[in-house]
Amino acid sequence: MYVFVYGTLKKDEPNHYWLTTDTNGLAKFVGAGTLINQYPLVITSKYNIPFLLDHQGVGKKIHGEVYEIDEKMIENLDILEGYPKLFIRREEPVKVKRNHDGAEETIHAWVYLLSQFRQETMELPHLESYNSTGPHNLPYIIRYLISTTRDISYIDFSDIIQ
Repeated sequence: MYVFVYGTLKKDEPNHYWLTTDTNGLAKFVGAGTLINQYPLVITSKYNIPFLLDHQGVGKKIHGEVYEIDEKMIENLDILEGYPKLFIRREEPVKVKRNHDGAEETIHAWVYLLSQFRQETMELPHLESYNSTGPHNLPYIIRYLISTTRDISYIDFSDIIQ
């Protein structure tokens, strides 16, 4: 199975270690990917978290990375993403440029989306690609500063969730 990551799980981003920690499961980098469908990617909350809003047809074709993963990894990513309480997860078509040979193909990969969000969240700038140190001047609040556990259910997201 595949997962498409667009935020802090990408290479050189603060949560990438989740994909490289063997005890979380297996994750093999496949290549750079772009969602076929448009979605709004925004940075919001007091933690400056990138969220892909579940509002297809609005926003941009999001650039990210595709990983081939096992069942153990998806279970651990579900914990990180607060699935199904905070995020939903859905298979979406992704155009991927394979790292080993540069060939392009369309695959289906799991994508985490925020489905219950305040309408004003749609008014935030829509990004095409996320970088935690980008020109947006909204640095990500690193996870260990938020929580010392793997459970994010206690974190207050009332500023973004409907």
